[in-house]
Amino acid sequence: MKQSTMIAVALALAASVSATAQQKSAADGIAEYRKMLEDGNPAELFEAKGEDLWKTARGPKKASLQRCDLGLGPGVVKGAWVQLPRWFADTQRVQDLESRLLTCMENLQGFNAAEIASTGFDKGEQATMAALAAWISSESRGLKMALPQAHVEEKRFYELGKRAFFYRGGPMDFSCASCHGEPGKRIRLQDLPDLTKNPGDGIGFAAWPAYRVSSGEMWSMQRRLNDCYRQQRFPYPGFASDVTIALGVYMGFNARGAQSIAPALKR
Repeated sequence: MKQSTMIAVALALAASVSATAQQKSAADGIAEYRKMLEDGNPAELFEAKGEDLWKTARGPKKASLQRCDLGLGPGVVKGAWVQLPRWFADTQRVQDLESRLLTCMENLQGFNAAEIASTGFDKGEQATMAALAAWISSESRGLKMALPQAHVEEKRFYELGKRAFFYRGGPMDFSCASCHGEPGKRIRLQDLPDLTKNPGDGIGFAAWPAYRVSSGEMWSMQRRLNDCYRQQRFPYPGFASDVTIALGVYMGFNARGAQSIAPALKR
């Protein structure tokens, strides 16, 4: 082999190794950054606020949410998050955490559920909703995702969620699966989990709600899903809409067995 050829090959190999090292170090850097902030995750402040809101008499009826049934009986919070969304007999609907909280806030406290649902994220009672979601999910931290699929409507919503997950459209011809339909994808130096199956402990569905460092806000799963539609250049589907609940059923059931770390810390 000529010396010039050997030099060219050596330079190409060096560039390849350097690029791989840089990519790895960037991903490792993000992981280390999250690790450093774990002990001081600002989500803890929202958890404390959420617990207080759950126990405080509020709204036109001056009542607390301590009789709210999240699926395991009135007032039972521990373990509820990892079994949501699920079918509720009293509303005859499959509901996720946020839509169920809307029901409780309306029935127990006298709030207007439709008004809350139409309020912008992080404003008014939507800020209350985010704090409640943070605390309720924290009460299931370390438990395994175990969404039920016994009721016919839970099965129907799983299939609806699957269709929505793979539906392509909009000006970018995107779907949820474009980013989260296969392993090995990345965006902005971050790994994108494959949400068509169990991506592992504390990943994907099992990590939300989460505190977003980039915005300095607590994001519920409903906000995350609505923002995903925005990123796909779709119109917002709406807070607690059937399509977002169906997507929650699909991703949540696919994540069965994964350990919940919510509320987590995100970029």
